[in-house]
Amino acid sequence: MTKKQKELVEVKEKLRQGGGERAIERQHDRGKMTARERIDALLDDKSFVETGIFVKHRSTQFGMDQKNSPGDGVVTGYGTIDGRQVCVTAQDFTIIGGSLGEMHADKIVKTQELALKIGCPIISINDSGGARIQEGVDALAGYGRIFYNNTKASGVIPQISVIMGPCAGGAVYSPALTDFVFMVDNTSEMFITGPEVIKTVTGEEVSAQELGGSMTHNSISGVAQFRAANEDECFTQIRQLLSYLPQNNMEKAECCDSKSDPNALQDSLNSLIPDDPRTPYDMKDLIYSLADNGGFFELQPYFAQNMLIGFLRLNGESIGIIANQPRVLAGCLDINASDKAARFIRMCDAFNIPLLTLVDVPGFLPGTEQEYGGIIRHGAKILYAYSEATVPKVTVITRKAYGGAYIGMCSKHLGADIVLGWPNAEIAVMGAEGAANIIFAKEIKAADDPEARRQEKIDEYSKSMMNPYVAAARGYLDDVILPEETRQRLISSFDTLRGKRSSVPAKKHGNIPL
Repeated sequence: MTKKQKELVEVKEKLRQGGGERAIERQHDRGKMTARERIDALLDDKSFVETGIFVKHRSTQFGMDQKNSPGDGVVTGYGTIDGRQVCVTAQDFTIIGGSLGEMHADKIVKTQELALKIGCPIISINDSGGARIQEGVDALAGYGRIFYNNTKASGVIPQISVIMGPCAGGAVYSPALTDFVFMVDNTSEMFITGPEVIKTVTGEEVSAQELGGSMTHNSISGVAQFRAANEDECFTQIRQLLSYLPQNNMEKAECCDSKSDPNALQDSLNSLIPDDPRTPYDMKDLIYSLADNGGFFELQPYFAQNMLIGFLRLNGESIGIIANQPRVLAGCLDINASDKAARFIRMCDAFNIPLLTLVDVPGFLPGTEQEYGGIIRHGAKILYAYSEATVPKVTVITRKAYGGAYIGMCSKHLGADIVLGWPNAEIAVMGAEGAANIIFAKEIKAADDPEARRQEKIDEYSKSMMNPYVAAARGYLDDVILPEETRQRLISSFDTLRGKRSSVPAKKHGNIPL
């Protein structure tokens, strides 16, 4: 090796040390890996190729000319996960607190542009003190360029944000613009304004974790889709998520070999629904029964728990699932459930992932809190998302499907390709009791025994309307099936729809009720 070559090796090795041994120790003491350790843990062994290692800031004001910044506080490049190409950026908190300046942002922007050019997912690991104040508007301009590219890439390549430290102020909007946000317990923090500012302005006292920790954003705000106990678990979740996604919007997710018999009947499903229509059951039991090898990869399990979303495989094919959860709020649609489902539907449609909808919904959640919060606007999002989606859409009505919520949960009227119902499915404007009280109000009031007449009319309405056969007679159900046949029929349905073609009117874009 020549002198120049040795010099190159030495320089690169020094740059890879980031902020130095003491800064790396402090990072480890916080329970966090360094940027390069994270990339090595996430990607396939020795697959990472770094770009921009020699980049450094060019700021001279406020003592910046005395500060060394190897790679300007962010590690960027590309590599593979399970053999699939990905681009990655990882902010390095050991260098000026991972703060974002002009050149730091430039490296991220170039990596975004590379991911778009080659059509692969991009994973952005956030661990930063925020905008580099010493660089002023140049730092703000850097954020703007990143946000712009996030928007350009939306629906074109999967974008994954991983919060592994502080992410505050303007920095939070890049994760918010991406498809998936991962957080780690105790070390992840996201907020627009921190606890000290809040205390000064409003007088509220709150810790950083209470304000913007992993559980806050997974259960209350809905900003994040995943939480992990530690960084290694988080990387496992990311790899699992990618297995259900395609590389870009021009491809489909890879089909896997399934060891499950596609024609097997599942007798246990025949007894899943309780005899009493008011008794809840766990919709996850049905999902596990339908999925290949019982595998269900759930998103946002702590947020809007009356709605379930996630991925499963049917005969090896990646499927996005949306399902009401009768165990929570009886499976009603509310503001958060509508937002949760609508965003997931649009993501699946963007990346050619077929949609399966499991329906047991008594309606939209009533109350002043919901009305004042805009349930009309938020509920319209799920209607819009289903109507807009052109991927194969299959719906199964297991029990209740009432009123506007029946329409909204991917009915034929919103473009479902195939709709199946179980024998105990109830498709109506409302429940039998409410309907009888309205339709037969005068007759019940005039009866000698109003309560007996009321029950008689409830039974009459139930017998004539609360079954799947009226809807099937109108063609709103394609078939009424035994619960044990569900997996078999779903596999057949999605196989049939594999070559689906759908044309939409030419337009710039629609105007979803945000």
